[in-house]
Amino acid sequence: MATTKRDYYVVLGVERNTTPEEMKKAYRKLAVKHHPDKNPGDKSAEEKFKELGEAYEVLSNPDKRSAYDRFGHQAFAPGGGMGGGGMGGVHDPFEVFREVFGGGGNRGGGIFSNFFDEAFQQDGGERGGRGRGSDLRYDMRITFQEAARGVEKEIEISKLQACDTCSGSGAEPGSKITTCPTCGGQGQVAVTRGFFNIAQTCPRCRGAGRSIEKPCHTCRGEGRMEKTTKIKIKIPAGVEDGTRLRSSGQGEGGVRGGPAGDLYVVLHVEAHDIFQREGTDLFCNVPISFALAALGGEVKVPTLEGSAVLKVPAGTPSGKVFRLRGKGLPEVHGRGLGDLHVKLYVEVPTKLNVEQRSSLQAFADSCDEHTHPEENSFFRKAKDFFK
Repeated sequence: MATTKRDYYVVLGVERNTTPEEMKKAYRKLAVKHHPDKNPGDKSAEEKFKELGEAYEVLSNPDKRSAYDRFGHQAFAPGGGMGGGGMGGVHDPFEVFREVFGGGGNRGGGIFSNFFDEAFQQDGGERGGRGRGSDLRYDMRITFQEAARGVEKEIEISKLQACDTCSGSGAEPGSKITTCPTCGGQGQVAVTRGFFNIAQTCPRCRGAGRSIEKPCHTCRGEGRMEKTTKIKIKIPAGVEDGTRLRSSGQGEGGVRGGPAGDLYVVLHVEAHDIFQREGTDLFCNVPISFALAALGGEVKVPTLEGSAVLKVPAGTPSGKVFRLRGKGLPEVHGRGLGDLHVKLYVEVPTKLNVEQRSSLQAFADSCDEHTHPEENSFFRKAKDFFK
């Protein structure tokens, strides 16, 4: 009975525009998960493993991938132009597996060496017990002005750092440090389980790769101790709320002299009373009087560098937006400045004295259809509509 093949991209769980590196990573993850030796007696896993090998063999080959993108599975059918057999001469799925994991042609014997090296070091650790220190996070609040102009801050944090007594070695000064004879200093030993050649922590040195004659009395052999330190953080101009800055090597110290982790400073920018921000552009609302809007004139508007004079044309309507070029925020990588957008709105007076009220009423009485043309036009249209 004929079966319908699944889309190769779906099989690998990747998009059609995925890169070869991403595709290889996806295959590695799924192939280990469904490998028959890891799922003995599971026919479903075996079929998935074969399907993965077929999909990766085709999509990892530029010519076959191009043909598949154009014609689908039909490209590898008899007479399809890429060979017969329905798979275009695909390798045995175990052969594909061996090629990806870099292990020669034997079943076993180092096929997983690179894979397990990566697996044991994926969290930053190093073989031989010299583990990388943990990354740290520090949340910092800064003002809007500090974010706009840039600033240098000094923070104080408590973290694990190299022991002062043993300088991070974990050994008491003057005592001997010897290589573990079981793992040869690697911290891991190989254990063969069927097809798998698995690396496990050395039972003798417990992953350290070495034996310490006398552990340091201060840090008890770890090579680290907690200290409080001051760190200067340079914040560039133009940073946004949520920006994460990395200070390399300022995280926790590594185990037994291993490399230190990194410090990540997360910025929280306080809101401003006047300005709102969108990217590098600033926005602000500025109130003006009815007289200024009608007669025109000048108004002082705030900027990051102080006040600037904005010319207001006569008859400016409420809500009119003016743009002041280069008066916004700097781009964080120094690629220019944003603009300042000033929105003028007419403030309606709410407290008038007798003289002001009389003058304003006299003005209103003197107005005709030419004084407020938009108002007259609107009500004329409304009148026609109701007719």
